[in-house]
Amino acid sequence: MPAISRRSTLRLGGAAAAAFALPRFAIGQSEDRPSITIAVQKIVNSNVLDVLREQSNVGERVFFGHIWEPLIGRNLRGQLERIPMLATEWKRIDDATVEVSLRQGVKFHNGDEMTAEDVVFTFSRERMFGATEPKNRTTIQAFEQIPQPRPGKELPPEVPAVARRAWPDLARVEAVDRYTVRFVNATPDVTLEGRISRYGSDIMSRRGWEDSASYLDWARKPVATGPYMVAEFTPDTSLTLVAHDEYWGGRPPLKQIRFLEVPEVASRINGLLSGEYQFACDIPPDLIAEIESNPAFEVQGGTILNHRLTVFDKNHAQLANPLVRRALTHSIDRQAIVDSLWAGRTVIPAGLQWPYYDDMFIADWTVPAYDPAIAMSLLKEAGYKGDPIPYRLLNNYYTNQVATAQILVEMWKAVGLNVQIESKENWTQIMERGDNRAIRDWSNSAPFNDPVSSIVNQHGPNGQQQQVGEWTNAEMNQLSEFLETSTDRAARRKAFARMLEICEREDPAYTVLHQNATFTAKPKSIRWRASPAFAMDFGPGAIAL
Repeated sequence: MPAISRRSTLRLGGAAAAAFALPRFAIGQSEDRPSITIAVQKIVNSNVLDVLREQSNVGERVFFGHIWEPLIGRNLRGQLERIPMLATEWKRIDDATVEVSLRQGVKFHNGDEMTAEDVVFTFSRERMFGATEPKNRTTIQAFEQIPQPRPGKELPPEVPAVARRAWPDLARVEAVDRYTVRFVNATPDVTLEGRISRYGSDIMSRRGWEDSASYLDWARKPVATGPYMVAEFTPDTSLTLVAHDEYWGGRPPLKQIRFLEVPEVASRINGLLSGEYQFACDIPPDLIAEIESNPAFEVQGGTILNHRLTVFDKNHAQLANPLVRRALTHSIDRQAIVDSLWAGRTVIPAGLQWPYYDDMFIADWTVPAYDPAIAMSLLKEAGYKGDPIPYRLLNNYYTNQVATAQILVEMWKAVGLNVQIESKENWTQIMERGDNRAIRDWSNSAPFNDPVSSIVNQHGPNGQQQQVGEWTNAEMNQLSEFLETSTDRAARRKAFARMLEICEREDPAYTVLHQNATFTAKPKSIRWRASPAFAMDFGPGAIAL
């Protein structure tokens, strides 16, 4: 078939699409379960399937509902509320201790039963923390390098860095008996249950680790508990998962799931309409109506618990003065971006927070006002002379990323800011330290309903932004420790409000553009509902064909 452009792809009629789709979809006919192929923009960024090394939106999509599971889960078929997963119940012993009862009879992908021994090992120094210590807010350096082959199981430096980001004060996890464990923190922590449920706290098989020849061997085929297990992984190309028929939640409905890396939107849509793929992810909003004009297809999705950010490196010569960074934040017409690129399908949030924080949500907070006059005044006060400011950019890793960047550059140019795009191929290049690192794109999630899960997790003393050396602020770091250890909810809320002032106004670490949204196209004949997250649930009862 000749190449089809982004627009002409959508003009295929329903009959033509069905003619291609039906024969190709009827695969695995000797089995009573079908297989599916999912076209994604990226499978993982780090070339491994380790939940502690691959902390990303794309990683969430291939990990959860498939390979990895935590003790306390999120309801992917609801509103992400907490639900029992590998634990059946949990209770507070005191402000620093949570006791967890494990689900009995859970089988790992290697057939072993999950016990307290596996949970204790999951949170061990050997697997998670390395030589780091609890109650130490010293920033751990991370460089976001792709793990390379090496003998033994030495952890990449990013793994303990992420572990202490997620668990700054965890002292130990101890076995009470075969099916009971206790999480013992070194400080009080009102968010322990959230930390147990978060991305990165997922349970692995101790024997699966011990049987692997090296960290990289294990990280490309981890042994976990999810309804699907890794059959084959070719970095930057494909990931094939097969049914884990001893899954504790019931027989998986699919024989095989294949994630295929297809960077171009037009190619993903073309493959969907021809029947080569059953799902096409990361659909730009401006193409939704045209896809759905074909009666055989639909697009699902919407806003999720993730915000798109522009991030600043205050070490760059032109950004050292916070007045310049403040000018950058006031130059952005966020509503114009939402209207023009997102067709109004997302919103501008109240800074880096979400209403599901409940009483910790600062309802009267806003993103910086779009005011070019203020921006120009700040630049004049700062003495900015028009020197270039580099903007490192990936090619649509995020939906509409390049178009957004081009609009931002024009908005900044309108107030006198000389921002210059530098295209990069991967996150290692984006994060590389040096004098020419100034602005980049990012997104931040909130894996549980408290501010420590986002503003501290991403921008605190061991948040990624400080670990890669872009930004730091002494008062912010003091408040981060207070937010993580205080049990006074009113005082914690006051501290969080002050953190927003620091990070988004006084000494900008980032600026929030809009809430993120994700859209997935599929044939209407496949009965499946998108989750309010990047994760795609294909577990028992989630899909019918």
